[in-house]
Amino acid sequence: MNKNNELFSSFVEVVKKLRKECPWDREQTHKSIRHNLIEEAYETVEAIDNDDFEELKRELGDLLLHIVMHSVMAEEEGKFNLDDVIEGIKEKLIYRHPHVFGNLRVESAKEVKHNWEKLKQVENNRNSVISGIPKGLPALIKAYRVQEKASNVGFDWKNVEDVWKKVEEEISELKKVISEGRSEKIEEEIGDLLFAIVNYSRFLKVNPESALNKAIDKFIRRFQYIESELRARGKDVYSSNLSEMDELWEKAKRFE
Repeated sequence: MNKNNELFSSFVEVVKKLRKECPWDREQTHKSIRHNLIEEAYETVEAIDNDDFEELKRELGDLLLHIVMHSVMAEEEGKFNLDDVIEGIKEKLIYRHPHVFGNLRVESAKEVKHNWEKLKQVENNRNSVISGIPKGLPALIKAYRVQEKASNVGFDWKNVEDVWKKVEEEISELKKVISEGRSEKIEEEIGDLLFAIVNYSRFLKVNPESALNKAIDKFIRRFQYIESELRARGKDVYSSNLSEMDELWEKAKRFE
């Protein structure tokens, strides 16, 4: 047994021991720790975005803990075990890469992706190319994936200019229902506009979730600058006014 196998096996044994001897770990279920799994995934993404490899190393370890923990729980329940998980993903990768493990010839990464989706649909017995997207995905990511899957089979706009026209069309429709006082249609039109914006970002090869997160971070930085400057003046946001805060906002922008 090589060092990697020994390390992994000893790690699995640690998790199994925790399940037997730690009161907290013993009472956990798949559902009780599912939100922790989501949190760890987001923390991993944050480490990647920050190019923080020390943090990435730690977060990957946390994700590995969840994979092993869920597998150990399933083994206790007689559902499956860790070997089944590893064998399953190994077989899936081989099946979906016939250009590597079989005789299929491909000319581009796009062709590989198209073939991957086709095999995935057959493998999961799905009757739609856009099924199988998790319902719990954040809306921006879900919209991006739906559009991407439709694009993979040729259902897409011809150029980015046409996509922008669609954005403008949705803005006009939103303005129209607002001006007409049709409040019951506003949510639908805002949804259509957001969907079109996601499509536009996809054409520009910009991840909308990442773009929005960066915009949020920028807003937070600027607003916290306002708070800091107000404190230096012996004030806070409650005792200030919009004019003063706007002035500090513009100052924060100049410092970026």
